[in-house]
Amino acid sequence: MSLRILLMGTGEFAVPPFRAIIDSKHSVVGVVTQPDRTGRGHHRHVNVVKELAEPFGIPVFQPQRASSAESLAELRALQADVFIVAAYGQILKRELLAIPRLGCFNLHGSLLPRHRGAAPVQYSIWKGDEQTGVTIFRIEPALDSGPVLGRVVTGIGAEETSGELMLRLADLSAPLVLDVLDQLESGTAVEEVQDVSLVTLAPKIQKTDGMVRWEQTPYEIDCHVRAMQPWPRAVTLLVRPELSQAQSARTENSDLRCLIHQVRSVTELGVPEDRSLKPGRILLHQNRLFVATGQGLIEVVRIQAEGRKVLSGTDFMNGNPLPPGSCFESRDS
Repeated sequence: MSLRILLMGTGEFAVPPFRAIIDSKHSVVGVVTQPDRTGRGHHRHVNVVKELAEPFGIPVFQPQRASSAESLAELRALQADVFIVAAYGQILKRELLAIPRLGCFNLHGSLLPRHRGAAPVQYSIWKGDEQTGVTIFRIEPALDSGPVLGRVVTGIGAEETSGELMLRLADLSAPLVLDVLDQLESGTAVEEVQDVSLVTLAPKIQKTDGMVRWEQTPYEIDCHVRAMQPWPRAVTLLVRPELSQAQSARTENSDLRCLIHQVRSVTELGVPEDRSLKPGRILLHQNRLFVATGQGLIEVVRIQAEGRKVLSGTDFMNGNPLPPGSCFESRDS
């Protein structure tokens, strides 16, 4: 016995579970993914789900709107038992959800009901969660609200970024989805209603979310920096007092937009702390780059002047004049 399955997804998160389903006993009758996109210079973005499906001869559908009348007719003709959705990127309407015999199920990168929304992985790190996971749930019209059929739990690494965690969760979702498909096939699946009192939201990340708020604690800043990778990156503006004529000749201007790639909380490093320092004020000590926060100092381990290469804090200091009074500010240039 096997199920007829339609896969709906677009991003990297969908690839490991979709590959596991394709390699399983079940029959994949089609893949629905977003239309091909072109970026700057008319370069086509690689659609990893489409590239996964095509070598297997699986029909690929790329409707502008999955719930359009034309798309609904195509999906009904496939006679799928189950739709599995992962990182698809479109709202699925009630008419589409009613098509498969056993229902539509979504793989979500958090432990629902925590972090409902488009950016659960980023928010799990941003909000300082110690653990997260993948949840598979029955899709209902309301956002990420359907009953849960299974989940896998994992800790979040102390230095793990959103990009790294996303790939790890994608791998963990493969055995989870196969287990739930077996339960659906055998009729043993148990659906657990979500506790609405525990709901938190994880809306789509905006570019402006990348701005570092130096008045926060070192722990909060570290979580934010890791959450904003690989996009939109944590960003800050380096503001320097009037530079000397020789220094100005080596720089384009006194203010420099910078991307913060890695920070480290300062504990028992013998760094002289001045609690009166305004958050964002830069302190150089033993050839290392420290910044005042809302609660003490934090070390900038890796930093990048926008448009240039990523440097260690030490190399950045050596290549960029940082006269006394230099600071990072939470504003755009």
